[in-house]
Amino acid sequence: MIEMKVAGIALDAITRSPIVLLKDASDRRALPIYIGQEQARAIMGALENQKPPRPLTHDLIVNILEAWNMALERVIIHSLQKDTFYAVLIVKQGDVKKEIDARPSDAIAVALRTNAPIWVMEEVIADASIPVDRDADEAEQEAFREFISNIRPEDLIKRFGNGEM
Repeated sequence: MIEMKVAGIALDAITRSPIVLLKDASDRRALPIYIGQEQARAIMGALENQKPPRPLTHDLIVNILEAWNMALERVIIHSLQKDTFYAVLIVKQGDVKKEIDARPSDAIAVALRTNAPIWVMEEVIADASIPVDRDADEAEQEAFREFISNIRPEDLIKRFGNGEM
């Protein structure tokens, strides 16, 4: 799993649909997730530390967690199926942990309100992320190609042994 942060909300240039953009710590990969207008407002409100006069749905969830001495330990975006992302909230109360199914947009909105980390499975990132820093990606690929082209079987045997026990 890779921890990601919310980089912001963008609009699709063609459909004008909101997209929440997650980025990894190195700013090398970005994961765009299409969301609804209400979820976009909820995420923006949390990013801008806006406090509504009355609790909205995500604020209500946080209030319930706090009232029952529960904590949102983390959010995990765990799969992508037919262009739909799936996530869970990992909620902890004492020593008990529960996984609660959630839409990623709702999970992100709650995570932002509780300062909980957002984790994404590597498979999801591999399937749906976009490169942010193409130059760094190309440099890394070139360095790996050079490493592979210069490696000798003897080097591997020295490093890892000959496989006999």
